[in-house]
Amino acid sequence: MASTVTSSEKSAATSRPGYGQLLRTRGAWTFLVPGFAARQPFAMLTLSIVLLVQHTTGSYGAAGAVAAVTGVSMALFAPYSGRLADRHGQRAVLVPGVLVHTLSGVTLTVLALADAPLWVLFLAAVPTGASVPQVGPMVRARWGVKLKKDSPLMNTAAAFESVTDEFTFVVGPLLATALCTTVDPAAGLLTEASLTLVGGLLFAAQKGTQPEVAADRHTRVGHASALSVPGVRVLIVTFLGIGSVFGGMQVSLAAFSESIDRPALNGVLYGVFAAGNMLAGIACGAIAWKTAPQRRLLLGYAALALTASALWTADSALLLAGLGLLVGMCIAPALITGYTLVDDLVPAGARTEAFTWLTGAVALGQAAAVTVAGQLEDRLWDGAGFLVPMAGTLLALMTLLTLRSRLVPAPRGRTVARGVGHRAPVAVD
Repeated sequence: MASTVTSSEKSAATSRPGYGQLLRTRGAWTFLVPGFAARQPFAMLTLSIVLLVQHTTGSYGAAGAVAAVTGVSMALFAPYSGRLADRHGQRAVLVPGVLVHTLSGVTLTVLALADAPLWVLFLAAVPTGASVPQVGPMVRARWGVKLKKDSPLMNTAAAFESVTDEFTFVVGPLLATALCTTVDPAAGLLTEASLTLVGGLLFAAQKGTQPEVAADRHTRVGHASALSVPGVRVLIVTFLGIGSVFGGMQVSLAAFSESIDRPALNGVLYGVFAAGNMLAGIACGAIAWKTAPQRRLLLGYAALALTASALWTADSALLLAGLGLLVGMCIAPALITGYTLVDDLVPAGARTEAFTWLTGAVALGQAAAVTVAGQLEDRLWDGAGFLVPMAGTLLALMTLLTLRSRLVPAPRGRTVARGVGHRAPVAVD
């Protein structure tokens, strides 16, 4: 029997942790397909609101403000939604959340078309953002159910989810733009609400793959907030820096394209940036890493800070495209490794919440970066907005270097209660 186990372990160790092997995981497609449909609206929401409100008010400033309220509301409420999902089950949180979001999105659309005052749109934007279904973190948590914790496919799953997220953020804005400009200005937000309703309910119906909810008092220790884990707090700061790159790039690339009288170039430049992110994500999932994830995060984030710090020096579209490609290639490894570390740092009963903290940190960093970069572009020189990704990543890197020891998981089988790090005594007859 021992030799059989050893042979199996050797076979698993030598098999390459590729995407084909991952996607052949039994039951994976039952949550991947509806999960993809349900997370697509996440990438459509902001742009759909901007295009609709700009059409009805004639002001990009008003449109951006309403979209910002939605983004901040999502970032603030997402971790709470994740914690409820860990405590009561994904289905129990997802179904009412999907219904509230659909109703809120339709209400916001009707109010915008009715030329409601801006403060009314702000009020409608709060529940719209707060109820955004956190499907991406829920899918990541389900991979933890399907795969063993020490499986080499866990890193591949993290990479696959990162690539899927990036793909949605390429397709989502294109779909929203096409609907709002060729069908009707309200079509983007209404489609977003419809996809959320259908995809979210189908995803929630897959009860067999959702993480189990701890039933007894002993296992409910895992339901302590993921924010109580020191390593999660370090990762939140790290992901805030990544959000500053996304937000700063969005504003600064648009401003650069306008400054050279080629506004259409903005889509190309951002597409190159996104392509670098996707390619690096695909590569990360195909590599059988031997380096510890903590070290990979430090090295990858240092590369991200270095490349992001060079963006403001670009004086041509070609140079900016090259730097944008490099920045995108550095983002994916940092994101993937950060999500991978959650499985080591956080108990199973709090992982959905942990994932939503990281997703919310990216959204919050992005919202803050959009605001600051826009002010810098207006008040300083063309390209000043690129200082935001530089500052955000450098500050996050210093935090990561200073507190890197908190990313090392606590030893298994030990207790830290009352400051004691010893095993509990066992009575022996």
